[in-house]
Amino acid sequence: MTDQPRPCPICGKPRTAADAPFCSPRCRDRDLLRWLDEGYAIPGKPADRPDEDEA
Repeated sequence: MTDQPRPCPICGKPRTAADAPFCSPRCRDRDLLRWLDEGYAIPGKPADRPDEDEA
């Protein structure tokens, strides 16, 4: 059984030590952009929001 490193989660290419867990700065930046654009979400219960009339 060989222990192969995981591929880049964005494009699937082999990852580099300098940009781990990604293969390049480009894929690292694409991942950050997905977080900032709310493309990813962490599951959890909905947050309580105040009614607009009370604000």
